[in-house]
Amino acid sequence: MLSLPVADPGTPDARSPLRYLWWVARAQKAPMLIGIGLAILWWLGQALVPAAIGRAIDALTAKDVPLLIRWSAALLALGVVQAVAGVLRHRCAVLTWLAAAYRTVQLTSRQATRLGATLPKRLSTGEVVSVGNSDIANIGGAMEILLRGAGALFAIATVTVILLTTSPTLGLVVLIGVPLMAAAVGPLLKPLHSRQHAQRDLQGDLATRAADIVGGLRVLRGIGGEQVFAARYREESQRVRHAGVRVASVESMLEGAQILLPGVLIACVTWLGARFALDGRISAGQLVTFYGYAVFLIAPLRTLTEAADRITKGHVAARRVCRILSLEPEFQDGPLRRADAGLSDGLLLDGESGVAVRPGRLTALAAAVPEEAIAIADRLGRYAPGDVTLDGTPLADLPIAEVRRHILVADNAARLFTGRLREELDVTGTATDDDLRLALQTACAEDIVEALPEGLEGHVAESGREFSGGQQQRLRLVRALVADPEVLVLVEPTSAVDAHTEARIADRLGKARAGRTTLVCTTSPLVLDRAELVLFVEDGKVRAEGTHRELLRVEPGYTMTVTRGEG
Repeated sequence: MLSLPVADPGTPDARSPLRYLWWVARAQKAPMLIGIGLAILWWLGQALVPAAIGRAIDALTAKDVPLLIRWSAALLALGVVQAVAGVLRHRCAVLTWLAAAYRTVQLTSRQATRLGATLPKRLSTGEVVSVGNSDIANIGGAMEILLRGAGALFAIATVTVILLTTSPTLGLVVLIGVPLMAAAVGPLLKPLHSRQHAQRDLQGDLATRAADIVGGLRVLRGIGGEQVFAARYREESQRVRHAGVRVASVESMLEGAQILLPGVLIACVTWLGARFALDGRISAGQLVTFYGYAVFLIAPLRTLTEAADRITKGHVAARRVCRILSLEPEFQDGPLRRADAGLSDGLLLDGESGVAVRPGRLTALAAAVPEEAIAIADRLGRYAPGDVTLDGTPLADLPIAEVRRHILVADNAARLFTGRLREELDVTGTATDDDLRLALQTACAEDIVEALPEGLEGHVAESGREFSGGQQQRLRLVRALVADPEVLVLVEPTSAVDAHTEARIADRLGKARAGRTTLVCTTSPLVLDRAELVLFVEDGKVRAEGTHRELLRVEPGYTMTVTRGEG
């Protein structure tokens, strides 16, 4: 049995939903073909049962005991074939369902990692969550139904041949009736497709709304906006419900067609077969065979209509997956490698603002407008376009992975993930206990670890919700320090901690980063006073530089910024 998930999901064909579904099917060609073969054998075992029963009845009528025993043995053999083939077919069906679902999850997860900060700018949270919630199930269902659908087509073809051989008229009824049934179901598929697509979009929007409400629940409570947003969520959920009802109305018509249309065909076959039996054109056993086939045809015909429904749902789901897979990162890899560029720990320069981060020093950046500091940090880390050079080499000429290894931007939008605390602080798994201890001491976070019953082995909940805002900020600082990048850019790393803790962090940060390049974007006098050099940015440009105390004496704008306009 194939081990799941596979090590490499491959390169998908995301040019269209149908191409993606075909690629998924080809990616698991062996189990698909084996499953189709077993499904054909399973359906064939069922399709031959009415013929065997009819022959046994004719043998009983003729009082031919040896022939009756042979056909009874044939019935037993067909039962064994159905049982064995049915079990193996089901295993293959489950395997193809899981393989398609896992492969889709792997591809979308890999693409989300590749897109990075581009993903939340292009797609809402709800759209991404919907892929894991239901789209993978629909894609898996589309793969699974292909097995039974192929077997059902083979079974219908087999029954048609048997009926044509026994009675050409009855065979033609089945041969013409099956395509007519498929044509009758066709008009229902287009409205089903469009309504399912609309429902998926509304579900994605609702999931985004829910994520926003949960993420901002504390703020909503503070401003008394819980009821307002609850009412909006209720209104949107009703729209999703109405869209679901619209989908269900078409699906119910499709389900009804699965009963009505085969029933009409059964009635025609049974009526004609009875007429032929009365006229003596067919035997009593053959009449039973025709009736058995009329009843048997319900199952493969329903499977075909089910296949149309599932493939339609899979197409809608594949459209969303293709939308994610077709996105491209905002920033592409440059032509140079770091070794080719001859980089060293040189000057990091933002040409737009004039901010120069000198190697091996602790530099602070104080901006009159906080958004300006964030914009500069984004450019320095190549999260936003800009004229930024490192040791004279434009960052745009370097691979993104190379920039990420060399420069780390840590801001307060970073999240703590669920898992062991040690693993969340040491994301590469290479830090020693001494490294962790030094980083915890620098960020004044020892008390957080000591308060946990299991210490560093303790479990972190989603987004670190068991920690206060200040604790989360200190843990994020620990994670940045443990990573020990060549260039570290910190954005307001102490804005949520008390003054005493902030002073200790400011005292320890320079020592912990001695010999490494560090830029701290902050307006905290406690941190600015410990920096070797302070850059004052106003209107997007560096207006002055020097030590904190020097700038307080000579730059009024700086004084207003760091003292918040107070005396």
